[in-house]
Order: sequence, then structure tokens, then C-alpha cells
Amino acid sequence: MADGRLCAKLGLTMKLIYRDQTWELKGKITVRDALKKVGLRPEAVLAVRDGKLITEDVLAGQDDVIRLIAVVSGG
Repeated sequence: MADGRLCAKLGLTMKLIYRDQTWELKGKITVRDALKKVGLRPEAVLAVRDGKLITEDVLAGQDDVIRLIAVVSGG
């Protein structure tokens, strides 16, 4: 059984936190896919897990908590 389906079957979830919103997703997926699934643009946020910046190709799941920080630019 694929990792994602096993995690979902066991009820293992990842949590995404962005501002005042929280999402829980079942299974093991990349940060990019998780962001798309909840309707956020991957280029608009930075992902942080355990206090460390992670890239959007990292697999997340199994009770991970991912905090999202808005990217702000100006001129």
C-alpha cells in the first residue's frame, strides 16, 4: 500500500496553519500539493516545520504541523 493511503487509513494527518486558518489533511503529500489542495498559491507562502524552512517538494504527513508565512515584497 502506498504511504499516502496507509497514512490516511491509520488516520495520520498533517496540519497546515496560515494566519487564522487551520487545515488538516490525511495522507502523505508534498507541501506544494497540500497548498494547492487548500486553495493557496505555493509561491505566495513559505512553509516552516519544526522551526525550519522547508521547500515545497518535501513530503509532509504523519502528524506534521506546517506553519505558513505570507511572502511580502515591495518596491
